[in-house]
Amino acid sequence: MNAASPLAGQVEVLPPSGESGTAARFTVDAAETVLPGHYPGFPIFPGVCLVECTHQGVLATAPDEAKGAALAAVESTRFTGPVFPGDVVDIDMTWKQTPAGDWQCRARLSTGRGPAATVRLRYTRRTAGEAAA
Repeated sequence: MNAASPLAGQVEVLPPSGESGTAARFTVDAAETVLPGHYPGFPIFPGVCLVECTHQGVLATAPDEAKGAALAAVESTRFTGPVFPGDVVDIDMTWKQTPAGDWQCRARLSTGRGPAATVRLRYTRRTAGEAAA
């Protein structure tokens, strides 16, 4: 089954950013379908799309031990700067395993103007019943 995404473009995988980090990049094309309806006349890339960019980066760069894990929660988001058509969004991700065995990814997103967002996502291999127990 293919997952739906509001992104028309593709997330590009970059070389790892450190021992526990991965990196990706997304270029916001002016033809992105989400732009015309988000602040008409003043297009800004929606925050939910930055979360989606992070999620797509996670799927493409997850550590071997975390591959196949499912998104369990958007634990935190903070949008700190606008992202406009034509911007290149760099996504630097760090990974850690939680005591419960889940995987947490903390991402910092930035453009040429500086910070754009921080996003924290949690992934699990457990079923909903196992997570509730």
